[in-house]
Amino acid sequence: MALHLIKLCVGVDSIEELADWQRSRLAEQKQAGRAPRISHTTFQTPKREAELLDGGSLYWVIKGSVQVRQKLIGFEDGKKSDGRPACRILLDPALVPVRPVPRRAFQGWRYLEAADAPPDLGRGDKGIADLPAKLRRELAELGLL
Repeated sequence: MALHLIKLCVGVDSIEELADWQRSRLAEQKQAGRAPRISHTTFQTPKREAELLDGGSLYWVIKGSVQVRQKLIGFEDGKKSDGRPACRILLDPALVPVRPVPRRAFQGWRYLEAADAPPDLGRGDKGIADLPAKLRRELAELGLL
């Protein structure tokens, strides 16, 4: 069974804003002559890398609820902007909306067991994925999703 990570998406208000931010990062990398790829840099390197790369995803908490995930594709050594060593979490560019689940703030990332991960929003969800993120979040808070 896959193991996942969960992380706060600080400074982002919606899935669409995260997508825009990631697209702009890819464009910057391409313009700089680097191979474009999505990554997130963090201080701590996950110790359970093999389990995470066996189908795991990074679940993003946006505005107080888990809203979207990205498949984990690798880890590599990197540096923070101040030069300190860090871990780069490499992510598939596809953003997969999930059933919103409220989540309190926390620091860093956490492991998320597959049994605790919210399900993807799909065709069987009768248009829930097409609803605005704010409405999905409010419906989840009311226990209607």
